[in-house]
Amino acid sequence: MIEPWVFWLTTAVYVAITLYLAYLGWKKTKSHEDFLIAGRKVNPLIIGLSYGATFISTSAIVGFGGVAAQLGEGLIWLTVLNISIGILLAFIIFGKKARTIGQSLKAMTFPDLVGKRFNSNFIQYTCSVIILLSMPLYASAVLIGGARFIEETLQVPYDYALLGFAVITAAYVITGGILAVMYTDAFQGAIMMFGMTAILILTFVTLGGVFDANQALTDLPSLVPASSTAALASKGWTGWASMPELGSPIWYQMVTTIILGVGIGVLAQPQLVVRFMTAKSNKSLNRAVPIGSIFILLMTGVAFTVGALSNVYFWQNYGSIAWTPDGVGAMTNDVDKIIPIYINDAMPPFVVVIFMLTLLAAAMSTLSAIFHTMGSAAGYDLWTQMKRSLDRKEGADKKKKQGSSLRANQLATLIMIAVSIGLAFIMPSNIIAKATAMFMGLCAAAFLPMYTHGLFSKRLSKIGAIASLVSGAVVWFLWSAFVQADIAKRLGLCQAIFGKPSLAGAPWNVIDPLVIAIPASIIAMALGWYYEYGIKKQKPATA
Repeated sequence: MIEPWVFWLTTAVYVAITLYLAYLGWKKTKSHEDFLIAGRKVNPLIIGLSYGATFISTSAIVGFGGVAAQLGEGLIWLTVLNISIGILLAFIIFGKKARTIGQSLKAMTFPDLVGKRFNSNFIQYTCSVIILLSMPLYASAVLIGGARFIEETLQVPYDYALLGFAVITAAYVITGGILAVMYTDAFQGAIMMFGMTAILILTFVTLGGVFDANQALTDLPSLVPASSTAALASKGWTGWASMPELGSPIWYQMVTTIILGVGIGVLAQPQLVVRFMTAKSNKSLNRAVPIGSIFILLMTGVAFTVGALSNVYFWQNYGSIAWTPDGVGAMTNDVDKIIPIYINDAMPPFVVVIFMLTLLAAAMSTLSAIFHTMGSAAGYDLWTQMKRSLDRKEGADKKKKQGSSLRANQLATLIMIAVSIGLAFIMPSNIIAKATAMFMGLCAAAFLPMYTHGLFSKRLSKIGAIASLVSGAVVWFLWSAFVQADIAKRLGLCQAIFGKPSLAGAPWNVIDPLVIAIPASIIAMALGWYYEYGIKKQKPATA
């Protein structure tokens, strides 16, 4: 066992390097444009690592790694979508268009991009409000994941771990803007790649090699008492090395909520779209693709594989599996604690130190991007833009305006960080993966059809875009609050209004809101486009 001072010393060195890189970003941040998009000249290596480190957080490693321990290796399909959609499609198709259009429109943020593209303040303001209402949920999930591991590893009380973690991240986001965020992301991404590679190799070594480990995972359900897996088996679970039964509740949870929700939702996440807008050219985005692909493969593929294989380790060493609903016959009843318990128990002490840094890096890189996005939505897209629309006086001092805008972004970032910290203190356990999937699903439902239309259509429809944005968000919320049983139960609105947890039975109550809201958003877009270019243009002019 490594002495506590080793953990503390390692953490101190990591924080010192992070803050130094943040200082370099701060030195180059002189205006609100620097704060928001880093002058549109970021190196491809930094873009690739920053994109991956922003995308992958403790939600993927701790949250979804725990879900893989609970449900099995079927989550590997999410890795396939993450690379094919989240990297290849996002960079090569969507990213290049977003960079080109964003530069031509001088857009600074995702809401600014779509708002200018459709010439609509309503779209810009509505996107900002959706970000400010939903993103704190994601931020709090990332905070919880990082704080839980710090609590487990450094034996620091959870409240102190969460606060310290948030304050350090906040310090460099508020002062250094996106340059500080991306510099530190690149450093943190490198740590994450090294740490996850070491964990995968040592897991297979511990379990007797790749083939023996996978065979043991396949055989494990026949060895575990049926009582330990009864709750999962009754909902369609078939084992840790196979997919759930087609159409079962767990199949819907795995496929519609996790695989599709996260795999598709990545395309329209505001904090990721901004990465494309920082690139100097499309060639820079091409060069970032291999870096991002390798990164995502290592992060998600390792987390899902190790999560499932943790059951083999626990069974061989303790006669238990990773998780059961009540913790009987298992290591825990909290999915979010599975990966920390496994790493602390199974890995050599030096790997525990590396993994601690990996989690810190994963959480801080994603947190910093989320904090920056929330701050820019509040400070730039709402406050600064509304102020400009109300104050169009000629001859205003441009430098004074930029300084005021920069301060507004910084203050707004501070406020949203405080909101996220407060939410993290009241969130329930077992929430990391669910909160992440909810946020990404909402992004896909509200933003993706409109964003796609704005990038690729030659006949833009403002009416269609507004209809799509509003319909996607509203349908997603209504399905979440009143139909999807897991989310509706957590929100409590359906129970309070109708006296029951969900208004629908199976299979509707286990289908993710994304599956319903995206088609509704697309239909609304098509109807709005048809009205604007069909019905409206065919109406005869009135005298």
